[in-house]
Amino acid sequence: MEETTAGTDAVQIPKQRGESLLDTAVRYAEERHWDVFPGTWLEAVDGAHRCSCGDAACPAPGAHPSRPDWKTQATGSATVARRMWQKQPNASILLPTGLTFDAVSVPETAGFLALARMERMELTLGPVTLTPDRRMEFFVLPGASAKVPDLVRKLGWTPSSLDLTVRGEGDYVAAPPTRFGCRGAVQWARRPTAANRWLPDSEELISPLAYACGRDR
Repeated sequence: MEETTAGTDAVQIPKQRGESLLDTAVRYAEERHWDVFPGTWLEAVDGAHRCSCGDAACPAPGAHPSRPDWKTQATGSATVARRMWQKQPNASILLPTGLTFDAVSVPETAGFLALARMERMELTLGPVTLTPDRRMEFFVLPGASAKVPDLVRKLGWTPSSLDLTVRGEGDYVAAPPTRFGCRGAVQWARRPTAANRWLPDSEELISPLAYACGRDR
């Protein structure tokens, strides 16, 4: 897992190794002003880790909402976040999308290709997560879910032809260091810093992302 040492002017978020989920969730709310809510967690059952939801075939063990009204749980208050994780310290950390950010999700191979191209283009990036199911999620300004399909068409692609999706209003992403069963933990491919507190618009990133997904087909 990723471990970073923070500078004096950095947003000191991903101090993952050895830090509790409670402390990390509180810092997401306190330092980044992201809404957070607790999800399911992993439990040891017959020597194996199972999702607390009880489904032995759970597709995202320990990394999905624990209740249907999860939207009402989301909070940007560090005090409320601390109280929620004190009740269940092993709960995963989930971030609702469509509020302070949307997330453009692409396959890992396309994501790394796009990152290299973005760096050459000197584009400003927001945080980017790398998930155990081999996806990369690029944080962008809210509203991307409504704009991206038309942006993709303008680039000459049909949205259904690319493995590129947007998590917007009513959806969520799992935040580091949330674990997906035995598959591993969510990590930062580009960690939150003071430099990327202001997120890019999806329009700024969609060309290299769509190009990378087209090559990855």
